Formats: sequence, structure tokens, C-alpha cells
Amino acid sequence: MDSGLAALLGATIGCVATLGAAIVSGRVQARSQHTQWSRQHRRDAYARYLSALHDRDIAMDAVLDALRSDRPDLPGLDERTDRFVTLAREVHRACEIVILEGPESVADAAERVAGASGELSQVMRRMVESARAGDTADKAEHTALAAERERTLYQAVKDFRLAARSTLGKAE
Repeated sequence: MDSGLAALLGATIGCVATLGAAIVSGRVQARSQHTQWSRQHRRDAYARYLSALHDRDIAMDAVLDALRSDRPDLPGLDERTDRFVTLAREVHRACEIVILEGPESVADAAERVAGASGELSQVMRRMVESARAGDTADKAEHTALAAERERTLYQAVKDFRLAARSTLGKAE
């Protein structure tokens, strides 16, 4: 074989190998960047959801505090209830993004939070209606049920956090 032809063939093989390595490297880097981008979007969605839950929970506590009085300030109670409802809608919006971003394990955990939240909200609604009517007959029962539902909700939120951490690769 002629040395010039051998050099040309060697250069060609070297170029093809370099090009192949560059393509593989580029794909690996693109996949890594996409994974990081996806992880960041999920992290942001989970953080917004937890923040919305936190704000809603503060408003929920304000409603429950107002209901503890034997004679709740009804205009104040209505204002607190309206704030709670507004923030509950924000939680719902944030939850939709969490469900969209996934994965299914986190979406399921978020839906369990929504279910527990809905059950507590139903009790709170009955408590507010009783307070408006001046009816204190079921107050102790409603208060105990609200406390139980609140514990269930907080456990569901804790489970959501664990599912989110696991998905983001921070499980302990």
C-alpha cells in the first residue's frame, strides 16, 4: 500500500472516529441537560405547591382559631374564610402543575393531599355554617373531627414531601 494512501485512509478513519465520538458525546450531554432541566421544572412545581399549601394552612388555622370562640366574630370569620378559599384555589392550581410534571408517584401523593384537604374543608364548612346559625350543639364533635382530619392532611403532606424528595433524587 502506498504511504500516501495509507495516510489518507488513516486520516479518514480518524475523522470518522472523532465524528462518531462527538455525536455520542453530544447526545449524552443533551440527555443530561434535558434530565437536569426536567428535574428543575419538577423541583419548582413541587416547591410552588408546598408554598401554596403552607399559605393555605395558615389561613385554615386562622379560620379554626376564629371558630374556637363561643361567639365568633362573623364578619371576621367571613373574611378569614374568603382568604382560605382564595388560597385553596391557589393550591389547586399548583397541584395541577405537579400532576402534569409527575411522575405518577408524586401525582398520587398530591391527589391524596387534595382528598385529605377536601375532607377537612367539609368539616370546616359545617363549623362555619353552625357558627353563622349560632348553633353550638355539635361544636365539640366538629372540633374533634377537624383535628383528626388536620392530622390526616399533615400526614398526606409529609408523604408528598417524601415522594417529591425521592423523585428529585434526595431520598435518604
